[in-house]
Amino acid sequence: MTESRVLTEDVDIDPPSERSVVIFGRDVSTIPCFRNSYLYGISIGIGVGFLAFLKTSRPQLSTHIGFGTFMATTLGYWFPCRYTWSKQKFDAAQLQQALQQQALYEGTEKERELAMKTEQA
Repeated sequence: MTESRVLTEDVDIDPPSERSVVIFGRDVSTIPCFRNSYLYGISIGIGVGFLAFLKTSRPQLSTHIGFGTFMATTLGYWFPCRYTWSKQKFDAAQLQQALQQQALYEGTEKERELAMKTEQA
């Protein structure tokens, strides 16, 4: 009995299709915090709108309450998330610059001078 093997080169596998949403010429999947903000906003807006409908039995009012909750939740999550992201990006850039300077000064007289200044301070 012969053993048959399937090699990965022999199998024609299509790469997964990359689905992206483009709004005003920009791919929203590359925007930080976009996905989480909208998912939280949509889910909470639908939930609150549904609960408002159960309480009031008025569809138009429930829709307005649900949409208002969606907007408030989305914006309420978006701004703190973007602030944190911007702060982390700024800190990472500062750290990268400091590490590049350290690599330049390593083993030189300038490194010894900087070390002496930090010891005196």
